Amino acid sequence: MPRYWFEDFVPGTTAGYGTMRLDRDDLIAFAREFDPQPFHLDEEAAKASFVGTLIASGWNTAAIHQRLACDAFITDSACLSSPGIDELKWLKPVRPGDTLTGTREVLSARVSATRPDRGIVSIAFRLANQHGEAVMELKNSILFALRHPGRATPAPAPAQANGAAPAPEAPLRPAAPMQGIAYFEDIEPGTILDLGSRTFSESDIIAFARAYDPQGFHIDPAAAAKSPFGRIIASGWHTAAGWMGCMARDRAARAERAKAEGLPAARLGPSPGFNTLRWLKPVFPGDTISYRSALMHKRPSASRPGWGLVFHHNTGVNQRGEAVFSFNGAVFWERRQP
Repeated sequence: MPRYWFEDFVPGTTAGYGTMRLDRDDLIAFAREFDPQPFHLDEEAAKASFVGTLIASGWNTAAIHQRLACDAFITDSACLSSPGIDELKWLKPVRPGDTLTGTREVLSARVSATRPDRGIVSIAFRLANQHGEAVMELKNSILFALRHPGRATPAPAPAQANGAAPAPEAPLRPAAPMQGIAYFEDIEPGTILDLGSRTFSESDIIAFARAYDPQGFHIDPAAAAKSPFGRIIASGWHTAAGWMGCMARDRAARAERAKAEGLPAARLGPSPGFNTLRWLKPVFPGDTISYRSALMHKRPSASRPGWGLVFHHNTGVNQRGEAVFSFNGAVFWERRQP
């Protein structure tokens, strides 16, 4: 019997949700599979990067958050699923040896108007390092079953317009072969980049979930059969990390081609965060997800003269043509001249 149900998440209440130390080898192992950029893999290469030292992938930090939340309360709760992340901010770099501690605050809780046996809880999460500095903040909506269905009054969904991607500032166009990798000044808003695809095997799904999201419907076929999904599904964070891995490998391949042809290859910096991440459909074993990134608009960085910020809308589509994943992100992008 679960310990935590919808009724246990009272708006305004706060709690800690665990501590974890990030080792260098674990940081590099995650990056090697899901974010193989030089500043996540090699100390010497990282010296010439945006931050100047080896740092963890932001998606690694997010996965650590998920593991802490699972160990603290999610795996002992009547959690049904999560529709997505409203907003996530990576505030400070996470380095090897950092110890991350989580705190959470319940922002709101409402019973579903269409399914009164469950409700949606909005929670603000914060990870801080050993110095008390916030390194990541996110707002997450989670579905929980009610302990006593019918005793709470269903509430209408709040009027919000944050579920859709913003309209592009330029018409979208298919990706054209790049002459090297464009600098910030040369990026044409509206350009679509096909990033490649990833096939999610059952063994990969279970391995990722055991490390970062050990809920029954991710790791146990018997438990998954009793879930709303009917069988094992990938962690949403696994789907997101798959996007990052495809993006980083596509970027590296473009850079290699540019180097061979004597063309420029602008660098990427870290991402300050994202918003409106939505897990639209489950990803099952055997599904192949194809990822795309649409470069929507850009602006020079006020704090980093040699860099600009590029805003992008990202999607993942399965082999049946169904959208399974989307989010709006931002990334620092090297300028030709400071």
